[in-house]
Amino acid sequence: MAHKIMKSLFLLLVLLNLVSNCAHAAPQVPCFFIFGDSLADNGNNNNLVTAAKANYRPYGIDFPDGTTGRFTNGRTTVDMIGELLGFNQSIPPFATARDRDILVGVNYASGAAGIRDETGRQLGDRISLNKQLLNHAVTINGLIQLLGTGKEATNYLNKCLFYVSLGSNDYLNNYFMPSYYPTSRIYTQDQYAKILIDQYSLQIRLLYLLGARKIALPGLGSIGSIPYSVSTLCRNNLSCVTNINNAVQPFNARLVSLVDELNRELTDARFIYLNTSGMSAGDPSMLGKSSILLVDITIH
Repeated sequence: MAHKIMKSLFLLLVLLNLVSNCAHAAPQVPCFFIFGDSLADNGNNNNLVTAAKANYRPYGIDFPDGTTGRFTNGRTTVDMIGELLGFNQSIPPFATARDRDILVGVNYASGAAGIRDETGRQLGDRISLNKQLLNHAVTINGLIQLLGTGKEATNYLNKCLFYVSLGSNDYLNNYFMPSYYPTSRIYTQDQYAKILIDQYSLQIRLLYLLGARKIALPGLGSIGSIPYSVSTLCRNNLSCVTNINNAVQPFNARLVSLVDELNRELTDARFIYLNTSGMSAGDPSMLGKSSILLVDITIH
């Protein structure tokens, strides 16, 4: 299992190195910024009033620092990516990053967060992508103080890797919770995917305006098959599981198209689509001209 995950992450690192447009065999990025949900959260929810927190056992039982707020027993995918990129320590969460900590990057991810602001509200406080972007603006001000000028901060950010992975909660903790949210009654699955991607596009473009030039955008995995979906949302109903898995496919297809569009329009930047939903069995040419990484990070 560990070998499979590390192999997938190695492929990710290779691709990101290739797109850095650097002549060196193993290019390095000075900083790594992470926007996401519980798959990447490493402590930002710890002091929030929310049911979406993981600062208690058994979370962290296999992590060197113990219980930190990661929604896993050990390291997250972004922890492993950071290690492969050469960082000696995990990228600090925004909640605790101080002073020169931010020079290596910041993790803004928050459990239950979504592309839409209302997503996950039934669980309590969370830091939506819009709020994560506001937090990033705070970080940029800190970089200006450390580096001296806005130009220096921008030049620095241009060299960094940005990993933006949201959308799962917009389905699991929004669209497929009709007792809390009206979205499934208002929109078809394809309409909802379009609305999400339209908003995502604005958010990613804002990140570009804030200096990001290397942006990795994972698609959504088979979220209908995770334990929460099977036991809580679907109550072990197989057709429900299939419906959720099918619902995210329009989102992924539109995300691929968005990545193509961004690469055409913003030619001084590089946007990468990361396939985490097992599309490696298909033909990449069918998914557009974007840089597609065929990665399977499913744990078996």
